[in-house]
Amino acid sequence: MSATATEEALGTQIEDALRRRFAERSASAERYGTEFVELWHTAAEQALGGKLIRPRLLMDLVHALAAGPLSEDETIAAIDVAAHVELLHYAFLLHDDVIDGDLTRRLRPNLIGALIAGRPEHTAESTAHWARSSAILLGDLLLSSAVLGFARADVSSVARERLLTLLDETIFETVAGEHADVALSDGIVEPDLRTILSTSVYKTSTYSFVLPLRAAAVLTGASAAVEENLTTIGTRIGLAYQLQDDLLSVFGAPEEHGKDAFSDLREGKETAIIAYARMTSQWESIERHFARPDITHAEGSSAREALRACGAEGYVSSLVREHLDAVASSLVEAESSDALPAAATQVIRALTSRVEGRTR
Repeated sequence: MSATATEEALGTQIEDALRRRFAERSASAERYGTEFVELWHTAAEQALGGKLIRPRLLMDLVHALAAGPLSEDETIAAIDVAAHVELLHYAFLLHDDVIDGDLTRRLRPNLIGALIAGRPEHTAESTAHWARSSAILLGDLLLSSAVLGFARADVSSVARERLLTLLDETIFETVAGEHADVALSDGIVEPDLRTILSTSVYKTSTYSFVLPLRAAAVLTGASAAVEENLTTIGTRIGLAYQLQDDLLSVFGAPEEHGKDAFSDLREGKETAIIAYARMTSQWESIERHFARPDITHAEGSSAREALRACGAEGYVSSLVREHLDAVASSLVEAESSDALPAAATQVIRALTSRVEGRTR
């Protein structure tokens, strides 16, 4: 079987596991009214069909760390855990959209936007409140589903305990990161570079990269030392990913990354780009366009060019490179000391290449 065919089969298996979870919930919702059923159907449409970055990473590393071919039962158990990692991701997205007041994601309505569009006969204020509340409540249920999925994983009792501890740490740290991110945006804490970078680690690295890498280690019975090594690597990759995302949001092509070209400026998002710009002589010309909901295209373009001219783009690009280089060094060291099998380092190198070459 070709690598492409294997990837397609893996994606199909993960999608099928997710589809079953949503079908089960939709069926259970029927006794509670049509609106609740509609919520689950809409959520399924939103959650399915994505890139599945996190569950695919988990499964790729499970195969790389395993001593031999996985049995059918081991494969099913790993796919089930991977699917619940994706449900956790979607739960965080739902809460994030409520916090940010967003109605779209990737150039299409998110759950809130889709629910609002489906109720044109109601007043805008009441429909928006209902849609936001629905997103909060569904996110809560999906968090519960993720915990239950990990608890019911068909693995040894030792592995289950490790998985649940990992999930608890992940949720706690991600919420801490989101809490800090809101505090930065609302001016509750000072937007210094160190705080911004640590917030990015907690908000992005922990659940998007460290969780799938560590979960793969647990599922294959890898040692605590391997898990610790993967934690360091995942943290650096996640930070590079977030920094690259910040760069794309300001300097990337909107038609490729699917975001409003000036959304970060409009929202007053405190990123490493802005933290660096604050320390330069160009900040005064940038600040008057920062956190302006009514920023025009011309003003946004001017602010973007000033951010480029002051060196912010180059500085953050160098941070991305620094963290990816550190990952590369860690992988060389892991190979030379047999801390990680070659197949695992190949999976991680492929991941870093995708992060480095992102355009969306």
